Amino acid sequence: QVQLVESGGGLVQTGGSLRLSCTASGRTFSSYAMGWFRQAPGKAREFVAAINWSGGNRDYTNSVKGRFTISRDNAKNTLYLQLNNLKPEDTAVYFCAASGNPIATIPYEFDYWGQGTQVTVSS
Repeated sequence: QVQLVESGGGLVQTGGSLRLSCTASGRTFSSYAMGWFRQAPGKAREFVAAINWSGGNRDYTNSVKGRFTISRDNAKNTLYLQLNNLKPEDTAVYFCAASGNPIATIPYEFDYWGQGTQVTVSS
């Protein structure tokens, strides 16, 4: 079992920045690929970013490339998502997730999920 807890969400103006954190407990964090997803009201859960166990392989959805950065600190059992140049369409609940695959981008590839943190971008 892996328990995941997200933090760092909030209300920010267009163009602002936030850093989301996802702290893991339980089984060895460094053995999992990790991902961030988001879900806006009335919409399906959407892939945002993924990272492999070492941090050497990363993937992003096109809409966030150049604005968001995924990273991890295995010594601290923590996953991060730096959100820059935020736009109103980035408003959503952001979830972190852990996968036993080398890297994963599809929800069913992930075994463990956090409860989410709300990001709201005002125009």
